[in-house]
Amino acid sequence: MLGWSLTFVVLAIIAALLGFGGIAGAAASIAKILFFVFVALLVLSLILPRVRPPRI
Repeated sequence: MLGWSLTFVVLAIIAALLGFGGIAGAAASIAKILFFVFVALLVLSLILPRVRPPRI
């Protein structure tokens, strides 16, 4: 998912350099959303194993 976020950031930068403001804004928004989803999933994957009781 972090790869997708980086892809959209690069797409936003290229679109902004070429003057496509709408596409650049949309790609930057998508990249921002994907980045925060990635961070949330990372935090959950670090917390959940410590919260669940061990299986016996």
